[in-house]
Amino acid sequence: MTIVSTNNAEHYVWGDNCDGWHLLKNPSLHVIQESVPPGRSEQRHTHSVAQQFFFILTGHAIMELEGQDYPLSAGEGIHIAAGKPHQFKNPYNDPVEFLVISNPTTRGDRNDLA
Repeated sequence: MTIVSTNNAEHYVWGDNCDGWHLLKNPSLHVIQESVPPGRSEQRHTHSVAQQFFFILTGHAIMELEGQDYPLSAGEGIHIAAGKPHQFKNPYNDPVEFLVISNPTTRGDRNDLA
């Protein structure tokens, strides 16, 4: 058994200088920690099969889900059901750190939207 942290997890960069760490990579359960700098966001998209839960560790963010904005603060989370259009945004002045828990993995299950 290995203890996992952002110090030893597989790191990746996505979007415009956003960071991610694969804390658990399993076909049936995927857990990542991500950091989004101020003023950045991901592209609006859906997942055909995977459901996700976003949980804010530090900072503030907005989750746009099916055209409605949901403000989130540290200690709060939101469930995204499979097939629902969504976009994670950080319009604030500080970075946001959060967990994304996906079941099953989102590998090959992302459909970007305009």
